[in-house]
Amino acid sequence: MSFTNRTILITGGNSGIGQALARALLSHGNRVIITGRNRDSLARTLEETPALVGYPLDVTDPAALAAFPAQVLADHPDLDTVILNAGIMEAEDYTADPVVTEVADRTIATNLTAPIHLAAAFLPHLRARPRAAIITVSSGLAFVPKAANPVYSATKAAIHSFSQSLRHQLRDTSVAVHEIAPPLVATELTPGQSRVAAALPLQEFTDEVMALLTQPAPPPEILVTRVAFQRHAEAEARYPAAFATINPT
Repeated sequence: MSFTNRTILITGGNSGIGQALARALLSHGNRVIITGRNRDSLARTLEETPALVGYPLDVTDPAALAAFPAQVLADHPDLDTVILNAGIMEAEDYTADPVVTEVADRTIATNLTAPIHLAAAFLPHLRARPRAAIITVSSGLAFVPKAANPVYSATKAAIHSFSQSLRHQLRDTSVAVHEIAPPLVATELTPGQSRVAAALPLQEFTDEVMALLTQPAPPPEILVTRVAFQRHAEAEARYPAAFATINPT
């Protein structure tokens, strides 16, 4: 079913892709709830777009993560769509001595563990709705990794795999599973990324995603044109060249 007239939760909706999708979905007649780890940016987003509802949430805080679903469902019992968008991307150096794994641990907790826990927590409620959806957010780097961000790329590959399995398990329920796989988008996911010439402008990305989401039957994978370079690299026997492009020597 098309993503209109729904009640939608977007984690990490206070900035970047999450914020842009929240505003776009709101403009299509949806009721939109967002979370944000940064209370200041969350407050600014809610001030700029008063129709949004927001909750502070650090998805790496186990106690907060465990308590959050019950709070949201008590406040919004008509919730029928969860977009698991919150994520971080930091560089890692495995040639260092010693190799420090703090970034890896934080990335796994944010990008993989939290979406799994939230999906598990919300699914009993979503299965009871006549139409519902979980939308994961992976990355083009799930298919061709960026070597400077090995654990980020690995978590996104895991999200892609998780999405496929979840979709299969839920195939006979009212819960659809969709995956958005962004290419490099002009946001501040990493410092300065919004100014990278090769990055897809955020508005263009959002417009293309919304065109897919508002179709009568949105596809399982929400793929903008730009991400095909990575998504289909292996199937089209271009993987070594695509890897070299993303990881120039």
